[in-house]
Amino acid sequence: MTTGTDVVTTAEPEVTGRRRRPRLSEGARAERRLGWLLCAPAVIVMLAVAAFPILYAVWLSLQRYDLRFPQLAHFVGLSNYGAVLSSPYWWHALIVTLIITVVSVAIEFVLGMLLALLMYRTIFARGTVRTIILIPYGIVTVAAAYGWQYAWTPHIGYLVGPNSAPLTSQGSAIAIIILAEIWKTTPFMALLLMAGLSLVPEDVLQAVDGATAWQRFYRVTLPLMKPAILVALLFRTLDAFRIFDNIYILTGGGNGTYSVSILGYDNLFRALNLGIGSAISILIFISVAIIAFIFIRLFGAAVPGSATGGR
Repeated sequence: MTTGTDVVTTAEPEVTGRRRRPRLSEGARAERRLGWLLCAPAVIVMLAVAAFPILYAVWLSLQRYDLRFPQLAHFVGLSNYGAVLSSPYWWHALIVTLIITVVSVAIEFVLGMLLALLMYRTIFARGTVRTIILIPYGIVTVAAAYGWQYAWTPHIGYLVGPNSAPLTSQGSAIAIIILAEIWKTTPFMALLLMAGLSLVPEDVLQAVDGATAWQRFYRVTLPLMKPAILVALLFRTLDAFRIFDNIYILTGGGNGTYSVSILGYDNLFRALNLGIGSAISILIFISVAIIAFIFIRLFGAAVPGSATGGR
């Protein structure tokens, strides 16, 4: 008897604590249906443009498909993924990609924060300063990469002597690729961080009495900028992981500088191996999804207003 009473009393808060969703009126339901109908064309177009190529790439990755001999194509299941993951070329490309991604994004974040503070705090000629800082980002990546290639080419470039060829050595070539990435995309990072700086209320900073400029920045500004920092780091990390154009122009992937995107390109368009190339593309897609998930789960929980951080 007592046990039954205890069970009933324990279950009561769960029943009464549930929030019932308010019933929508007929007008609200009609408005919601109209909203779905208005969104339907855009959703269908997005599915046709994005979902179909992804599904077709998945289907191709499950076949042994050489474009030179299309009549010999046949289903092989996950054999292409096994071949890619057991190949040292994939792991070498993944390591090179991760090195470029981590180093370039870390340096871009520090430089981007400094440039964001400069653009935000500049009093005189603010428009001129912002325009000068954003010029590298406005240049087409391929054109900028050719400029870097000429600058580091012996007998042509002005940054090397006639007897040195840094683009032919793996270490120096990767360093130049990272330098070109930093020069090109740091303004983009600065632009996103400056948007975060504009969200920090000035009265909050002025209310902190007796604190140094560094303490106000570290204790007040950075925590309030966490949403903008998350967006900036996520966008740049995903973009850097898929690096292709800078490597393609500067080294062509030679001397051990090929990334996962270059490896996929070589298999798809040079070797005409659609099965292996599609498998590499799907693995890149999965890697990008994992990176986005890690960023959102680890850093998104610390953002003000999130489900866990807002309690």
